[in-house]
Amino acid sequence: MSTGPVVALSGGVGGAKLALGLSRVLAPEDLLIIANTGDDFEHLGLSISPDIDTLTYVLSGLDNPVTGWGRRDETWSFMETIATLGGESWFRLGDRDLALHVERTRRLRAGQTLSQITRDVCRQLGIAQRVLPMSDDPVRTRVLSDEGWLDFQDYFVRRQCKPLVRELVFEGVAKARPQPEILAALSSGKVRAVVICPSNPFISIEPILAIPGLREALAGCGAPVVAVSPIVGGRAVKGPTAKMMQELGLTISAATAALRYGSLLSGYVVDPADADDVRGLSVAIKTAPTLMTDLATREALARTVLDLADSLASRR
Repeated sequence: MSTGPVVALSGGVGGAKLALGLSRVLAPEDLLIIANTGDDFEHLGLSISPDIDTLTYVLSGLDNPVTGWGRRDETWSFMETIATLGGESWFRLGDRDLALHVERTRRLRAGQTLSQITRDVCRQLGIAQRVLPMSDDPVRTRVLSDEGWLDFQDYFVRRQCKPLVRELVFEGVAKARPQPEILAALSSGKVRAVVICPSNPFISIEPILAIPGLREALAGCGAPVVAVSPIVGGRAVKGPTAKMMQELGLTISAATAALRYGSLLSGYVVDPADADDVRGLSVAIKTAPTLMTDLATREALARTVLDLADSLASRR
């Protein structure tokens, strides 16, 4: 078994499942999770970081197992009251979840970085692994749809992904700087593997890769880059991945997801149902069950990913 830190790229619900699996099979100091912040936005005067929050709730055991997002044992008095006042209630903030957004907003306005706040929240919630935003600079995903330009959360939550997607842009990305600890880890020469979690390639992983210098740092870190397909049996496990593929003129397949990462990818883990679909890819393929339904399947997939990465590293 190889040693050294594993760097994982993750969005929200799907990525967080594998991130949890990795956290269970690796020492805390050996896992660094890069969280997408393209989904971040301001709502009701509060700074919301959906993917960071999902990761922290999952890793701390506070997540809602039914929805996959938000906190378990949540109450909704705040949203009910907002609605009675005629306020915007389309993005649901539970009472317990609300406290995190209030505290984050307060600290950002006091001059702290998103990294500092996330690190402290993780510590308070008992998370020993490092969870870092891709950048401390704001990057915002916007969707060009058949109805015009939409902010991502308007498209994703308010409109429930119904508009047709024509194009995606990441506003602010050209000026965004990679989070410094991420660059330091990638340049250390000690990285065991880079893992691209089964998150939506278009809206969860590509914002991370679009940060200037970050894709190059990942490619040059000297470790295998292994992705897990977000497609199982020709369908997206969760979210609008398949819908986006179709509307962007792409084939809905595990191979299409892999091709989004291009030459960055060393290995690819796909479900046996998609084995035939990826035969033409010029990367190492590992077939294994990728549907994560419980803690055991999360851990099993994490081990599969690491085994593939270690086997690729041994050939270098």
